[in-house]
Amino acid sequence: MNLRFVNRQVHACIDYPVAISLMVMPFLLNLGSSNPVAKWLSVATGVAALILTLLTDHETGVIKVLPYSFHVAVDRLVGMTFVVAPFVLGFSGLDAGYYWANGAAVLAVTFLLNAHVSKVSPALAVA
Repeated sequence: MNLRFVNRQVHACIDYPVAISLMVMPFLLNLGSSNPVAKWLSVATGVAALILTLLTDHETGVIKVLPYSFHVAVDRLVGMTFVVAPFVLGFSGLDAGYYWANGAAVLAVTFLLNAHVSKVSPALAVA
């Protein structure tokens, strides 16, 4: 069974809901109790993710100027940042859990479930 079912089309379709979720969920979950940055880091990342998706050369991109491989590389960096952020920024409780869960999800999708992406930096590529 091939676990790499998140092809370019599937990835393109989940980008917009993920971006919106990153902007809305911090308010619904009342993030920021351990550090106000916990709320705004997610919102800012959601806005950036929306812009990245709009500019990506894939099925749901609007102004297709960024290669899909670059988009996946940025997603991977965001996933790593989300995993590390609670330690660096002192998030605890729900704030920390939110970032660890989102970081783990992004890393799982982009490293384990994503179909092969060519032209990604060797440091971010999957073997």
